[in-house]
Amino acid sequence: MFLPRRTARTKLGPDFRRVWASVAVSSLGDGIRFVALPLLAARLTSDPRQVTLVYVAEQLPLLLFGLLSGALADRFDRRRILWVVDAARAVTVGALAVAVAVDAMTVLLLAGIGFLLGLGQTLYSGAWSGIVPTLVAPVELTRANARLQSGSLITDTLLGTPLGALLFGVCATLPFTVDAVSFAAAAVLALMLGGDFHPRPHSTRNPWKSLLDDTAQGVRWLWQQPLLRRLCLTSAITNCTSGGLIAILVLYARQTLGLTGFGFAMLVACFAIGGVAGAMGTPRVTARFGGPRVLRLTAAVTAGTAVAAGAAPSGLVAGACIAVYGAANLAWNVTAVSLRQQLVPSSLLGRVGMAYQMVVGGGITLGAVLAGLEADSFGLRAPFYIGGALLLAASLIGMRPAGHGTPAPGDSTGSTGHTVRRRTGGAGAAGPERDR
Repeated sequence: MFLPRRTARTKLGPDFRRVWASVAVSSLGDGIRFVALPLLAARLTSDPRQVTLVYVAEQLPLLLFGLLSGALADRFDRRRILWVVDAARAVTVGALAVAVAVDAMTVLLLAGIGFLLGLGQTLYSGAWSGIVPTLVAPVELTRANARLQSGSLITDTLLGTPLGALLFGVCATLPFTVDAVSFAAAAVLALMLGGDFHPRPHSTRNPWKSLLDDTAQGVRWLWQQPLLRRLCLTSAITNCTSGGLIAILVLYARQTLGLTGFGFAMLVACFAIGGVAGAMGTPRVTARFGGPRVLRLTAAVTAGTAVAAGAAPSGLVAGACIAVYGAANLAWNVTAVSLRQQLVPSSLLGRVGMAYQMVVGGGITLGAVLAGLEADSFGLRAPFYIGGALLLAASLIGMRPAGHGTPAPGDSTGSTGHTVRRRTGGAGAAGPERDR
């Protein structure tokens, strides 16, 4: 059973609540920027290849620096990484707001800023990978991740995206100004947390060689775990589709469905409504049916709803399909993240997590590139149909139950037979991890 039954719930604790507050504040700005950035790109150009260039630029740092980010997070103060990165992102988005205000934006400049924000997210995610398992007991991981994911969706997608569209309609500078303030607030919340956030001591001899060795160790550990390796490859396929659909959604909403910028934001909000329901229901569903079965089912549901959304005759039908897609996607995400956190030893969470996310990020980036080419060659509905076929392939690959030599998802023992030890004290602040 993926999530063992329990007779009484333990409290997630005040440190977890502080993390949740930090996530909510930062996610509100993320949601505002999520809709404002493609709207700004679409104002600058109608070429789907150039619009997807901005999205690809945001994803590229994960491929280039993901492994290094995980190694740094496993040897330096994770809290310090989080607040420094958020402070830097506040300055970067503030500069973007100024550039928009003085009408100095180009597609290439927007892609460059997207790259810097993606680099910040990569460093942030590396530090985040080891946070949640230090805050809660292993049996509560799914519930904690569900709370973070649903809280993020509410502020990010349900509130942030409509607000971003409204602010962009009033003045293109406003959404980026609010986003900069949200990053600054999240940095302050992370800085206020107390405790020791150094994951482990490390050797000072030949630090660069040691850093490379650490990075290689995380990659090897991921590859040597059959269940985790399978999960990683399946996640890459599902996120190849998600990345492509996100990249062209603004053009699909405008040119195919005839929606305004606010209508585009409503499509994204539909994803959030379904996603909140999916995330909150995941703990009970996984407890009843087990993680691997939930992963197979949700991959199949996303395949069907992706095709249906692409064939939708109106924004209303597309919104309903996207809501179901969101529910299945978030159920997948919460289940996959919780499973990985249970299987990976605490001292390796940063490196293994970022190696995993680098593969997944490769799928997202590839999906965005392919979607731009598909839309340019075959029309804006084509990425939905092709993506649905990929998701169907992912559901067929599925997730087999743990076999010989692989720890059962609810166990706390690694494949080497050593007990995986985690602290239940301490705290950190970050945003929820997203494999989608």
